[in-house]
Amino acid sequence: MSRYATTDLHGCLHTFRRLVEEELHLTKRDELYLLGDYVNKGPDSRGVLDYLMHLQAGGYQVHCLRGNHDQALLDAARHRWRWDWLGPRGRLPTLRSFGVSRLSDIPGQYMEWLTALPYEIELPDFVLVHAGYNFALPAAEMRQDHITMLNTKKYVYDPTRLGGRRMLHGHVPTPTAQVRAKAATHPGAMGLDTGCVYRHNTELAHLAALNLDTWKLTLVPNCEPAYTIGKR
Repeated sequence: MSRYATTDLHGCLHTFRRLVEEELHLTKRDELYLLGDYVNKGPDSRGVLDYLMHLQAGGYQVHCLRGNHDQALLDAARHRWRWDWLGPRGRLPTLRSFGVSRLSDIPGQYMEWLTALPYEIELPDFVLVHAGYNFALPAAEMRQDHITMLNTKKYVYDPTRLGGRRMLHGHVPTPTAQVRAKAATHPGAMGLDTGCVYRHNTELAHLAALNLDTWKLTLVPNCEPAYTIGKR
């Protein structure tokens, strides 16, 4: 049995399938943890959700938590805020993937799946979260501060607030060389987002998966059919 974590798929179905099927060779004895952001920006948000649901229904131990883009899709579909912040480059591919013209028309099973996603996953040796925590808060409040957990880009890691566990997160695209170098040090806190969706950026444009027991990092280059994406 092996345990893996990856993050920030952003509609990159082909790349994710290559990771799961050709690189990790995932079996039903393995555990795969995903740290959020399955939708928006990239070409096939619906395909990613379909594949994740397919794996789970097939008995694979695939555990998914919530990202800020997953939350944004839920909120926008429920008319809780306007969608303008993402812009047409991020919005239109998402709508096309679902075959709808309005976010409120996305089929209910996808909304239900996203609504059920937890904000964190706790393992004996790791805490998994999409973005991080406000470690200045009392421990109980820190882990109920969902806005920070989904959106923060800075934190001062304090392992005592997590029972001595390491923390893994996504959310902030980081050059693959930096992520590879950090994984080699077995750090207390680490981001795994290597900006897979930004296919034009040679320092990013990879999907990273970390083996939680060996610290081996697997990097799969973006292999999606050509799509429009803003440069980063």
